[in-house]
Amino acid sequence: MRIDIITLLPELMDSPFSASILKRAADKGLVEIHFHQLRDYSTNKQNSVDDYQYGGGAGMVIGIEPISACIEHLKSERNYDEIIYMTPDGKTLNQGIANSLSMCDNILILCGHYKGVDQRVRDKYISLEISIGDFVLSGGELAACVVCDAVIRLIPGVLNDESSALSDSFQDDLLAPPVYTRPAEWQGMKVPEVLLSGHEAKIETWRHDQSIERTLKLRPDLLKDSEFE
Repeated sequence: MRIDIITLLPELMDSPFSASILKRAADKGLVEIHFHQLRDYSTNKQNSVDDYQYGGGAGMVIGIEPISACIEHLKSERNYDEIIYMTPDGKTLNQGIANSLSMCDNILILCGHYKGVDQRVRDKYISLEISIGDFVLSGGELAACVVCDAVIRLIPGVLNDESSALSDSFQDDLLAPPVYTRPAEWQGMKVPEVLLSGHEAKIETWRHDQSIERTLKLRPDLLKDSEFE
């Protein structure tokens, strides 16, 4: 997979991709991440990319011309399965979206700033708009990192045990069950006996029941219209 990210602050994104799972994925050749400084596509001496918005109001808007120049340049080199814009009014990221994106070959992500981008960019180029929650960040970079992390970990070969991702929360619209490790007893608190039994069928049944119970308690909205409601 190749992910191209258009940003005004590529340095803000260095750290997430230089450690842990994302770095290992790149080292294995399973994913390529490329940052593109939007100011490089500015045509003025100041390398500015923003301007006042028509109609007045506070806040600047990123103009269409540098974004168009950057996207057209990248599109001339490859086809993109999705061109994504990170925006608070986009579709809220969930596991289903991450699963779908993990099957793409090429993804392009545009990070917004200020009051956003000229609407014509969204109308002409964007195929998917994503938000990571009902709040506003200073820019789309951190949100783009969240999307990349959620997607890249699902690519076959990234995790040492690929079955681990299949048991994550939200994969089956349920929260993951509680997990335990050694010691079996700590300060009088014991690991559930079933997990020590070695009986795989009973363990799987217990985990499924716990997932339903936790979801009903913590995220009942996930069970709407489901058989567990």
